[in-house]
Amino acid sequence: MALVSTSELVAEAYQAGTGTVAFNVITLEHAEAILDGAQRAERPVILQVSQNAIRFHGGLVTPILAACRALAVASPVRASIHLDHLVDPALLRAGADAGASSLMYDASRLDYQQNLAATRAETQWAHEQELFLEAELGEVGGKDGAHAPGVRTDPEEARAFVAATGVDALAVAVGSSHAMASRTATLDFDLIARLRAAVDVPLVLHGSSGVANEDLRRAVEAGITKVNVGTILNVEFTRAVRDLLDRDPSVVDPRRYLTPARDAMAETVHAILKAVS
Repeated sequence: MALVSTSELVAEAYQAGTGTVAFNVITLEHAEAILDGAQRAERPVILQVSQNAIRFHGGLVTPILAACRALAVASPVRASIHLDHLVDPALLRAGADAGASSLMYDASRLDYQQNLAATRAETQWAHEQELFLEAELGEVGGKDGAHAPGVRTDPEEARAFVAATGVDALAVAVGSSHAMASRTATLDFDLIARLRAAVDVPLVLHGSSGVANEDLRRAVEAGITKVNVGTILNVEFTRAVRDLLDRDPSVVDPRRYLTPARDAMAETVHAILKAVS
């Protein structure tokens, strides 16, 4: 199946009132598991690489995106490539050159006016390159330890921000938090509905690993379109590795423990895709 654009997958879900899911890729096994899970679920999927993952790979964008692209092209499911939480504008350019069809520019740590100005400039550049650009208004809790469970996106501020910047999608704070290892987040479904009514672009839920599958489904029904998932894959990956090494500490061949780890991630991808899309 040919590699597709994120804008295509998001537009389909937005128009149908369903969800599309972006799963974080850190290693080759993550990408393989995501595509395997998507094939089992018979759903399209977004392969998402964050600035932190790029840093892990020595700051190089091209190798990890080239691997994602090759796997996506070989997969029977439709898949796109997205770069997430890019703080450095230079990485937007590098990501575009490396084949990403969509980018999330994160200026949320700036004050409102600075965020607006920076996001507007990067959106204009992205649109000139025919790229889909996502942004964030206010910081979603939990990023880099800045846990702020009370943070919420104001619908009127969101409306003004989208109108002023021209972004293609907006990440909103509605009760989820990044890096949650347990699925105990409580979402504000009424706020999601009000945000959906206030803006005319798809809404994105970050920190979705901390949200139970049934609540992810409710979030999509309330108005979320793109669902970002990362940490829960790492939880399942690590659990499977630990289980095998606990049973047989003599194992030294990484294929022995990476195989069940990859399978565990694929099962999680399958379940989440079936729940929300």
